Amino acid sequence: MNDPRLAFMYVAEIEGLRYPEDCPFKTQRTGMVRKQLQSFGLIGGPGRDEIGFNSATIEELSGFHTEPYLEELQRAAGGNLTIQGLHMGLGGLDTPVFPDLFRYGALACGAALRAADLLIAGDADVVFSLPGGFHHAKAAHAGGFCYLNDVVLACSRLAAAGRRVAYLDIDAHHGDGVQEAFYGRSDVLTVSMHESGKTLYPWGGFETELGEGAGLGYNVNVPLPAGIYDEAFLEAFDGVVAPILGAYGPDVVVMELGMDALAGDPLTHLSLTNNALAAVVERIQGLDRPVLVAGGGGYHLAHTVRGWSLAWRVFAGEGEADDFGCGLGGVMLASSEWAGGLRDPVRVVMEEDRRSVEPELRAVMDRIRRTVFSRHGLGAESALPGSPPGEAGP
Repeated sequence: MNDPRLAFMYVAEIEGLRYPEDCPFKTQRTGMVRKQLQSFGLIGGPGRDEIGFNSATIEELSGFHTEPYLEELQRAAGGNLTIQGLHMGLGGLDTPVFPDLFRYGALACGAALRAADLLIAGDADVVFSLPGGFHHAKAAHAGGFCYLNDVVLACSRLAAAGRRVAYLDIDAHHGDGVQEAFYGRSDVLTVSMHESGKTLYPWGGFETELGEGAGLGYNVNVPLPAGIYDEAFLEAFDGVVAPILGAYGPDVVVMELGMDALAGDPLTHLSLTNNALAAVVERIQGLDRPVLVAGGGGYHLAHTVRGWSLAWRVFAGEGEADDFGCGLGGVMLASSEWAGGLRDPVRVVMEEDRRSVEPELRAVMDRIRRTVFSRHGLGAESALPGSPPGEAGP
């Protein structure tokens, strides 16, 4: 895609909406990414638009969520948590009740729906909708800081417009709400690369969960061993994910670009650098399809902001630009940990790490090839042409 048109979903209101102070989910991430990209001159010029949006309406939210659940969310946000609300997952450690609960979620859904509309109309090639990525929310149940599922709504709108949708989730947590929504459908392919449910919430998302009925073979999970590093992650992407995406032939890609898979995230156990996630972005670019990028997890604030800024820069065709060109470095990035620009330093992989990761990962990949590939007309040896396994880029 030559000189893609990028759009960044933003309204000033999200700057004032907050989860509780002690909650790891920080809504200010979007505004911080915006300021970072402005410092690079990457928002505001031709083909680099900032797009406003409105909250999703109750009617739009009802396209996935039940009316009783929406009523309970609003009731809880108003300070009245009922027994029914508790049964719907509200009030847990990862689903706190707070005044901005419904307003922020509805805004995130509005951003994703507006992003989908931009792609449907052909008004943008890549749209970043970072406020959301709430892939754990189910039709009538909250979980994992997620109350309203913006990515399900966006995928559904794209599918309703006749688009063949590929949903790719590389958040460290399995997107169980999205899986449940499309488990019996073939017009939305769901692919999730996440830390194994053996070691991380929501304790599922195994490679044996393949979809059902018309959706059998269209739900693909790649559970990753704790401690996985860039080379192994990209081997999994190139070895199983890329062939399936290629065979499916989507009209549009919805990408949950969570940054909690990065080493140092306080809630997960993976060891990736943002170079690996940038390499996945490059591979998605290679599909030459419109892309909607949703936010998702990321609980180390500086790492998350840097990773999303790098992803935008890669989509803009400037992924290899010199981060020091304008005297930026760690000062502009507001980080005291790494003054080397947007890209993370390369991590050295110890032999013991390879021994703990590779056998489990390759067993997972073999099972996916045996159970899923034939459903997409693929042979067991299919791989992404031209992308050597483990090539993470600079």
